[in-house]
Amino acid sequence: MTKPRDCRPFFQPESVAIVGAGERLTSSGGAVLRTMIASDYAGRIVPVNPKGGEILGLPAATSLSELDSPADLAVVVIRPDLILDVVDEAAATGHKNLMILPGGFREAGDEGVAREAELLRKADAAGITIFGPNCAGIIHLAEGAPFAATFLRDLPPGGGIAVISQSGAITEEIIAKANQDRLPVSTVVSVGNAIHLEVTDYLDYLGSQDSCSCVLLYIESIADADRFREVARRVASKKPIVALMGGGTEQGASAVRNHTGGVAMPNAKIDAYLRDCSVIRVPSVRRMLLAAKGFGLYPEGIGSRVLLFSNSGGPGVITTDQLRAEGLEMPDLPEAYAASLREMLPGEAAVGNPIDLLADAREDRFGPAFEAAIEHGADAFDAILMIHVVPFMVDASPIIDTLATLTEAAPLPCFHSMMGTLEHQAKWFAKMAAAGVPTFNDSESMAETAGILSQYPKLRAAIG
Repeated sequence: MTKPRDCRPFFQPESVAIVGAGERLTSSGGAVLRTMIASDYAGRIVPVNPKGGEILGLPAATSLSELDSPADLAVVVIRPDLILDVVDEAAATGHKNLMILPGGFREAGDEGVAREAELLRKADAAGITIFGPNCAGIIHLAEGAPFAATFLRDLPPGGGIAVISQSGAITEEIIAKANQDRLPVSTVVSVGNAIHLEVTDYLDYLGSQDSCSCVLLYIESIADADRFREVARRVASKKPIVALMGGGTEQGASAVRNHTGGVAMPNAKIDAYLRDCSVIRVPSVRRMLLAAKGFGLYPEGIGSRVLLFSNSGGPGVITTDQLRAEGLEMPDLPEAYAASLREMLPGEAAVGNPIDLLADAREDRFGPAFEAAIEHGADAFDAILMIHVVPFMVDASPIIDTLATLTEAAPLPCFHSMMGTLEHQAKWFAKMAAAGVPTFNDSESMAETAGILSQYPKLRAAIG
């Protein structure tokens, strides 16, 4: 098994030197320095540029040799043909941790392969640990110790979710969607060529952090399958791991070789392997984002017995099909709950699972039906999923106010979807989210999310 390395200096360094720092917005060195400042990093930042002087208000060193003591981490953002010289200087000045963002290594043909081999040789001889190369860096906004060394264009909103990715572009998409949908992502790791630190190292480190409640992975290949399994199972015993693993088709495996030089697994093997690792596999970035939304609020996952609570028949039908396709159970209503619903609902309402409150349902129907579900069904169901269609003749705001109050105090996980023309969607969704309820634009996505969350308790129980 591969010997683990210390990841702390790459997530919580006490001081950082940025080799290649500059002021230009369009330069990598300028982007990294600005992001470091924007992240509210509290440690010492030393821009390193041959011109010296002052950069963005910080005194600059002309080289690593000019520092009075080695930085905890040196971030390298210069031309690839100059990087080996910086490694030599780092070795001579006692710098032990280098984050190398530029490409130009094994992904760049024969010259790059030779450069990477020499980088590895020099680093190993000097006892230096390399993050990267050919990566977008790290964002780690853990409470009390924020740090970001990256040229990614934005920072995520913060929260308990960590993302580890072998694709910088997918990382950027996750950050964008996290900000758009307020997904609680705080840590983002772009792995790159991983000559020393690889996916398993970051998973091991983040899995041990109390600030991290869920880990999302985009992976194409795994360097040490046995070590990944051991680490993943240990982490999954405490928090969910969700993986999008590419390269499962013959053409996809070829694309993996071209992208990272890694060796991918066929789909059937991926399924079996990740299940053995107690990792939830998702087939798309969209599903990974759904996992982030669900586990962001319910990191323990949910049980498999769900109640579908609706005011429209058609969406209830397609959502029922999706729930069953996800492997979820839809038990019959407890008799006491069914009797209560028959008393309070119009005769044409559907009293079953799913429940149909009818399109004209207002808060005086939604509220009592939900309260009765808790009173009579708390032991029969593991989660309540709600479909809320908004027809022209019903004001949805009082319904949302009622449901937000009730769900916030509910002993069961709740999910809420809204359909139709939603003129106040942002306000309504914010109200439900403030009550701790994940919200969805369509009920099928809600069902998919519930399905993903229901996998975690089963996988954790199988760890033993």
